[in-house]
Amino acid sequence: MSDFGGSNTPPELKNLWQTPLPLFLALDLEFGFYLDAAANAQNTLCAHYLTERDNALECDWASYGSIWCNPPYSDISPWVEKAAIECRKQRQSIVMLVPADTAVGWFKLATETVDEVRLITGGRISFINAGTQKPVNGNNKGSLLLIWRPFTTPRRIITTVDRDYLTSIGNEQIRKIA
Repeated sequence: MSDFGGSNTPPELKNLWQTPLPLFLALDLEFGFYLDAAANAQNTLCAHYLTERDNALECDWASYGSIWCNPPYSDISPWVEKAAIECRKQRQSIVMLVPADTAVGWFKLATETVDEVRLITGGRISFINAGTQKPVNGNNKGSLLLIWRPFTTPRRIITTVDRDYLTSIGNEQIRKIA
C-alpha cells in the first residue's frame, strides 16, 4: 500500500535513498562538495558526512567546501530552515535535492531564503534503493535543487537543468576516474 505521497517503500528504508552517483558528480563539479549533511556510511557521497546519530538538525555543518543535502523526504521543513542558517554560518553554498512539489509549506519557506531553485527537467531521478543498492525507476515526483549561496542577497531565481545532461556529465567523470 502506498502512503499519502504515493510511495511504496518499506518504512525502514523510506528515508535512506541515495542520490545516483552520476548526478551527484555533475553537481560536485559545479559546487565542490565537502560535506554530506544527511547521510550514513552506506549512502554518503562525500568523505565527510553527518549521520542520524550526529543529529544534523542540531549540530553545526562545519565544512571547508560546499554542502550537499538529500534530506529525508518525510519531513523536509526543518532541513530547509537549517540549511538557511548553516549557509550564513559556514559561509558555504548548500545544495539540497528535494521533490519538485511547489504546493507544500517547505517550498514556500525555502523561497524566502534560497538564491536559486533549479528544476530538474527531462525525467525523474531513479534513486538508489538502500536495501538493494540498485536504482529504482518510477519515482512518483520530479526533483529540484534548492541552492543557498552565502555571499549574495537571495535572488530567488528559477532555472532548469536536464536530468540526462547532468547524468552524462557525471558518467564522463566516472570514466575519467575508472
